[in-house]
Amino acid sequence: MSEAIASRPLVSLALPESGAARLAAQAGLALTGSLLLALSAKTKVVLGPVDLSMQSLVIMLIAASFGFRLGVATLLLYIAEGAMGLPVFQGTPEKGIGLAYMVGPTGGYLLGFVAMAAIVGAAADRGFDRNPLKMGAATVAASAVLLALGFAWLAVLIGADKAWQFGVAPFILPDLVKAALAACVTSAGWAALRGFGLGGR
Repeated sequence: MSEAIASRPLVSLALPESGAARLAAQAGLALTGSLLLALSAKTKVVLGPVDLSMQSLVIMLIAASFGFRLGVATLLLYIAEGAMGLPVFQGTPEKGIGLAYMVGPTGGYLLGFVAMAAIVGAAADRGFDRNPLKMGAATVAASAVLLALGFAWLAVLIGADKAWQFGVAPFILPDLVKAALAACVTSAGWAALRGFGLGGR
């Protein structure tokens, strides 16, 4: 495969090259991704002001597969769905809906989701997803940014000590595990495609 293919995200192998068909496929992928994000948000373990879910793992897998532009677009679509009042967020509708929910305890994490998609998607665009160590560094960095943004907003609402206790400390180990898993899954996917002669170098 060419050098161009070797530095493109996974989804590029399935998208039409150009035109309306490509746009329609991208729109379909973004919508599907937003639905997966909503489902993953509801798969949770109740911990306190912020609950543990599989959402960050799904975000990393989407961004690694879609790349920067489509990955970020998918997250923005998901955020827009929530802002319009659809019950797509982790605590909706029981803890509020729409913009009222978005400025609550999880508001910083919602912003962090977009940042996470940008970091992991940019790494995938550079071919990091072929190497578990490189992709692992990107997913760990993305997880750290997510926690930092979540902590910053939560600290405004409940104070720094409680924000660390309830919004960061319980998530450090699970997020490291999810970051490693996302890196291994994406690199394994490319390895499998190379085995079929489809994944470039």
